[in-house]
Amino acid sequence: MSEPVSPDTPAARVPEPGPRPESTPPATSPAGGPRPAWAPPPTSPVPSGPAEVAGERTHARLQASLRTLELSVRRRLDGLLQGNHLGLVPGPGTEPGEPRPYQPGDDVRRMDWSVTARTTEPHIRETIADRELETQLVVDLSPSLDFGTAACEKRDLAIAACAAVVHLTRGGGNRIGAVVATGERTVRLPARGGETAARELLRRIASIPPAPEGTRGDLPGALEALRRPPRRRGQVVVVSDFLGDVDWERALRGLRARHDLLAVEVVDPRDEELPDVGTVVLADPESGRRREVTTTATLRRRFAAEAAAHRERVAVALRAAGAGHLVLRTDRDWIADVVRFAVARKRGWSGGATTGRVPTAAPARPGGR
Repeated sequence: MSEPVSPDTPAARVPEPGPRPESTPPATSPAGGPRPAWAPPPTSPVPSGPAEVAGERTHARLQASLRTLELSVRRRLDGLLQGNHLGLVPGPGTEPGEPRPYQPGDDVRRMDWSVTARTTEPHIRETIADRELETQLVVDLSPSLDFGTAACEKRDLAIAACAAVVHLTRGGGNRIGAVVATGERTVRLPARGGETAARELLRRIASIPPAPEGTRGDLPGALEALRRPPRRRGQVVVVSDFLGDVDWERALRGLRARHDLLAVEVVDPRDEELPDVGTVVLADPESGRRREVTTTATLRRRFAAEAAAHRERVAVALRAAGAGHLVLRTDRDWIADVVRFAVARKRGWSGGATTGRVPTAAPARPGGR
């Protein structure tokens, strides 16, 4: 899908950002306003000066961003979701956990009759997720993710989603690895356990340089790379904006035969609608094609309708593959969306809601909290 890059008038062009302190993430968002507190820190390289100095600055900036991201994830998810990997591991688990009061929609087969008799109030017995889980991230870092018009770029949000998955699934002997596809190349990072390995995994994912404009993404190839050779049973988390052809469905279904699936769809407002800005140049970052158009009301309606139809095709394909579907947006508190999704998914395992897309609040303004 094409994305707006700049209006045709020189006055409307956005200037390139200047050098920034290597240890401080930028305080402004891609939209130009203040960066919300919930926005993930930028991880894309911002080279400046000689190559050696630019490399040092990029490395220091990336390290600072990853530290900020880790602290944010820990602060907001610890105590809410960390217990028993709530909501992100496959299935409800088998080891008995703590009892809790029965809620409408819970599976009556999990009733704890002894606690119910003792308290005279219906209770069910929670279960603890099975340990020694192997999670594989399939991360799409194709050129369409090097874009953002709200609080952050889609690439930054994709890496933030990886950080949340790593934080919620590490520990207890669990291992996590990744397959990262830029379209130009596919990088395979073997699964390892431990906190140090988890940090190194995130650093290596974030350090992969963007592919040149005009490089087409290869999500089906990344999914196939995970299928061969066959992996031990576990969980696969696919992080992508899912723009372009829905040609990954067959490979995803092939993974479903051995793994539990979670798809994280990264969305920017400009993926869904065009602003009323007059003449604008649209660019397809994965083909390099550009086209000057005038954003009339008719064109904006057609663009919005096509975008909505595409997202619905993606949602149907994910449901058909048996994947949970988490939507993260660059204009909304992404950690709050993770919490809502995980809680609803846990209730689904208890016999309540389904594990598909979860209704979320209306998008916040980029400058809000």
